[in-house]
Amino acid sequence: MLIPVILSGGAGTRLWPISREAHPKPFMRLPDGEGLLQKTLKRTAQLDDVSKILTITNRDYYFQTRDEYTEVELDQALEFSYILEPCGRNTAPAIAMAALAVQQDEDAVMLVLPADHIIKKQQAFAAAVTSAVELARQDYLVTFGIRPDKPETGYGYIKQGETLDAQLNTSKVDSFVEKPDLATANAYLESGDYLWNSGMFCFKPGVYLRALENSAPDMYAAVISCWQESARDIQPTELDADCFATVPADSIDYAVMEKADRVAVVACDIGWGDVGSWDAISELSPADEQGNRMVGAAMTIETRNTYIHSEDRLVAAIGVEDLIIVDTPDALLISEREHVQDVKKIVEKLKSRGNELFRFHQTVHRPWGTYTTLEEGPRFKIKRILVKPGSSLSLQMHHHRNEHWIVVSGTAEVVNGEETFLLHTNQSTYIPAGHQHRLSNPGICDLVMIEVQSGEYLGEDDIVRYEDVYGRA
Repeated sequence: MLIPVILSGGAGTRLWPISREAHPKPFMRLPDGEGLLQKTLKRTAQLDDVSKILTITNRDYYFQTRDEYTEVELDQALEFSYILEPCGRNTAPAIAMAALAVQQDEDAVMLVLPADHIIKKQQAFAAAVTSAVELARQDYLVTFGIRPDKPETGYGYIKQGETLDAQLNTSKVDSFVEKPDLATANAYLESGDYLWNSGMFCFKPGVYLRALENSAPDMYAAVISCWQESARDIQPTELDADCFATVPADSIDYAVMEKADRVAVVACDIGWGDVGSWDAISELSPADEQGNRMVGAAMTIETRNTYIHSEDRLVAAIGVEDLIIVDTPDALLISEREHVQDVKKIVEKLKSRGNELFRFHQTVHRPWGTYTTLEEGPRFKIKRILVKPGSSLSLQMHHHRNEHWIVVSGTAEVVNGEETFLLHTNQSTYIPAGHQHRLSNPGICDLVMIEVQSGEYLGEDDIVRYEDVYGRA
């Protein structure tokens, strides 16, 4: 049995302002309208011998992940399970938790896939997985190496060793190599012995756990302890927060693969891309005669080799060259292509200044739906709130703000103090500060309403939850 393990997390700081902490890279919509996580699910579901998929993500992304999966049309019914991390500890502990979750299946082979890759050649990918599974059944730790077509300095490399099966393009791993400078990358390309390190892996769960125990015994012991402390009899499996925080953080490459003895690589050409920067994103759109690539409303005059992404409004570029321009409702990025890797420095500066634009979009996703901040100023804020059918906000109270609710479409069930009642289109209610209240959608279509807040303090942390079906504090 092949059990894909999808690793979905990471802030994707180099893809700000589309990728943000509360809406990270796997949820980004690409020019074709699909998200990276959705693409990963689709290509995984097409593999042979797959009936269940395990996803590891942060607990804050659980409901959004489920929503993303629900939108994907699959040819077969799959069993989905989840492991929720309270914080990030890198890939080695995450994969160990997955191995513990699936090890009861004696014939299971894990296929570990990051959720933020592009793979354009499905048949070649499936063939590479078949080769990897054959090696994994021989107790190899298997990684996937991408045949390089240029001297890339942004990827780590794998040096191929002794050939195992020429027809299957498999060999032992001689060594893992850090990201090289340009001259070294050129030498790697010319030698033909080096592959890009894709960050995808395949192995038996028990083989991985034994390798982790041998190479990183402290991490192994901490993982086992955390797994035993966590509630595992219900889905999703939520890892114990205090215990998981004590697990050493490290990548699978450093903690296991570079130290293990029985490591193999499948050399492949699968149309792979690590979508880690706006340069990489821009390559997914067709270029015009001047090398410009555009998503959304854009217009150029005397402009060359420029990427423009606009969500809501027209962006016009005149007489510029080699720029990345990304426009969102609340943030605008303009960068020379050669500096595009420095976008993460903007995110770091926003964090240091306490600016929430590193974390949230204008539209924020919640387990029950979304809210969009339309306008705000001193003592007021206006939001558009969408509640999915059958969903409900928590029973809550605010100390400092009053709220006016006006239903735009759908039906709202409202708890306001001691009263419970229905509101229909064009009806409204007033929630004074200090009143317990709850908003629910009892209907079969989306509930859309406008919320007008007023008060001395309107921060999102002014909330006291009494009951919450999503387990939020």
